[in-house]
Amino acid sequence: MNSLHNFSPIQRNFNMMKAWLILILCFLFIFCHCQKSDGGDEKIQLTYWSANNQYEINLARIVVAEWNAAHPDIQVIHQSIPESQSSEEVILSAVVSKTTPDIYSNIWPGDVELYVEADALVSLDTFADFDSVARARFQEDILEEARSPNGHIYQIPWKTNPIMIIYNKKMLAAAGFAHFPLTYSEYLQAAEKITQDANNDGYFDHWMGLADIRTIWWQRFFDFYSLYIAAASGKTLVKNNQVIFENQAAEQVFQFLQTIFQQGYFPKEKVTGRSDVFLGGFVATRFTGPWEITHAEKYKPAGFEYDFAALPVPDDYNGPRYTYGDFKNIVIFSTSKHPGAAWKFVKFMINRRNDLRLLEISSQLPLRKNILQDSLYDNYFQQNPKMQIFARQAQYVRGADSSPVLKEIFDAISREYEACVVYGVKNPRDAVKDAAARARHILK
Repeated sequence: MNSLHNFSPIQRNFNMMKAWLILILCFLFIFCHCQKSDGGDEKIQLTYWSANNQYEINLARIVVAEWNAAHPDIQVIHQSIPESQSSEEVILSAVVSKTTPDIYSNIWPGDVELYVEADALVSLDTFADFDSVARARFQEDILEEARSPNGHIYQIPWKTNPIMIIYNKKMLAAAGFAHFPLTYSEYLQAAEKITQDANNDGYFDHWMGLADIRTIWWQRFFDFYSLYIAAASGKTLVKNNQVIFENQAAEQVFQFLQTIFQQGYFPKEKVTGRSDVFLGGFVATRFTGPWEITHAEKYKPAGFEYDFAALPVPDDYNGPRYTYGDFKNIVIFSTSKHPGAAWKFVKFMINRRNDLRLLEISSQLPLRKNILQDSLYDNYFQQNPKMQIFARQAQYVRGADSSPVLKEIFDAISREYEACVVYGVKNPRDAVKDAAARARHILK
């Protein structure tokens, strides 16, 4: 039997060096295999959470299936966000426990800065092609609105549901309006004619509109905030950590809404016992978004005619009609082991073809500039003419400010809304002043 002792010293040294070399090469192979980058041969697996409504689940399944078929090296597992009282609660819990997915496509922009401060999001503008991708898809103002105070961008503006007014065409025509009222005074004139005390018992049979008067902070998106953005030419609430809503536009909105409730044009109580007060012909107008089209087309009675219009503005207003855009955006969480691969999938999600799918499957508008001039979407808008109205409005939308305390600021506004607008115990100027003072205290 041969052994190491049968070889000369030179042979023994050579064999030992050879053995060590083989051992080192094996170690390097194992190490490199374990440390493969996003561009390596290792099969990467990403987790993607979508919203949990069935339309977006269907969309996500189609997009993910197509991606996985074309990218065997980067496989995406789709899950709808777990059920809870709110998606915000689920994401916050996941951030705290570091169980976030790689990608999430339903984040509210107002929460983004909270997660930025927690180091929970990937800075998307650090990817080399971010600028070219973003500028090809977004208007400059939308892109800048997505930018965090630290100068970086952590969210991809994905879809918007512009808040507009749906109105009963026959009720407005009967009130003498061939088109929807453009100004506050026109709206109030129509409201006076439409609102009726048919039974002479103190209860109105018809109303100009209705709003959810609860002091829940997010309810103000669909009345005060949308009207304020319209009256203020697209201004929002906070800029550079400073309150900017203590102004005439905010006072005019509070005055307008206060008059509506004081005159009984909107009911103060919840209207119960009727399945849909708008489609039932009891309410002439309602603040809503493009999701209303599917509902109205499915449940409207025979002969019912409706349309959509931009929100009314102060009588002396000039300029484009802005509104709240109700954005939902896409983020990559910093827990992702493969952010580069996640970015590749995000780019696929927001390409032109998948933006068309977003329209076709979920009836939601992609935040894509010049969408009405792109021939890819012509057939869709021809078949869905009411979505054209929202697509035009989407050129003039604003989202929520990027502030970790934005919910508290909306809560302060909502409390003043209740005191001033609903119960009339405060005048508009004092209500706006007090809301702004509370907001400044919150921002400190």
